[in-house]
Amino acid sequence: MATISHVRLEAYLAASFRPDREYVDGEIKERNVGKWEHARVQALLAAWFVNHEREWGTASSTEQRVRVAENRIRVPDLVVMAAEPQPEIVTEPPLLVVEILSPDDTYSDTQERAQDYRAMGVETVWTVDPQTRTGRRGVDGSGAA
Repeated sequence: MATISHVRLEAYLAASFRPDREYVDGEIKERNVGKWEHARVQALLAAWFVNHEREWGTASSTEQRVRVAENRIRVPDLVVMAAEPQPEIVTEPPLLVVEILSPDDTYSDTQERAQDYRAMGVETVWTVDPQTRTGRRGVDGSGAA
């Protein structure tokens, strides 16, 4: 996975990437782009949350930039927010963040992302593994849901 080092946050924010990349402590990091199973699970989960938005008073988005710390911007697979206007980059903790594992994801990378979300104040983080068709809450080791 390629990483571009020593980039100012403003330069990252002014750039666009396809697919989007994360910004971690001055480095622009490629995200593992999902293959069919990853994309399918992402689409199904997004559709399910969108279908319940009115009922639950939420708004859902895929691959939304989330500023988890002063010098870190993550791009989770799915976020669920309160149904209110949101900025271009989410700065308030989402109600839920979902990360769907790609075949190239490592446990340590996944754990680091989950820890960033939890440190931001996200109470519920799901990690979904399309290969095993399983999911976990709180993979940051906190045991919290």
